[in-house]
Amino acid sequence: MAGRLAVFGARIIRTPKVPSGTVAMSGHGSGAPDFSHNIGKREVVAYGINGNPVYFDRTDYPLPAIRWKEPTPDILALRQKEQGDWKNLSIEEKKALYRASFCQTFAEFKASSPEWKSIVGIALIFVSFGIWLYYGLVAFVYPPLPDSFKEENRRAQLRRLLDLQTNPIQGISSKWDYEKNQWKK
Repeated sequence: MAGRLAVFGARIIRTPKVPSGTVAMSGHGSGAPDFSHNIGKREVVAYGINGNPVYFDRTDYPLPAIRWKEPTPDILALRQKEQGDWKNLSIEEKKALYRASFCQTFAEFKASSPEWKSIVGIALIFVSFGIWLYYGLVAFVYPPLPDSFKEENRRAQLRRLLDLQTNPIQGISSKWDYEKNQWKK
């Protein structure tokens, strides 16, 4: 059994790991990864994060590696017109070119979403449920507090501690003036 595991482990170590969709870098083939099955016909326009052609709307990485939409005949015609003077392009054509390359503007993807409202609402529901659960436990499950929690019993206990002069150096008895029978000022 141990021999089989050792042979299996040696096979795993010797077998090169090649991600799917790539060409092994063994001197044969181009060595460039093939991402066309992931991105379709979208144009790769930049290096991308870690060299991967992916699309992100991020402020710290403002230029994504691929365009947002696949080219259509309308977009291709606008890109040919774009090669000339931009004054010949209308505002709608410029917006169409922008939307073909980017999904959102900076203002759109930096804007806060209203999702926080539902999160706060759900959190408040759970907090109110917890409060109701606590009051239900106090009312129906827990026994009543002992007599030692009543105010008159607590005052009597404090008077007893002062009479016994417990912890007279730094404790509660050090703050009591025994000659005037009141708290020190």
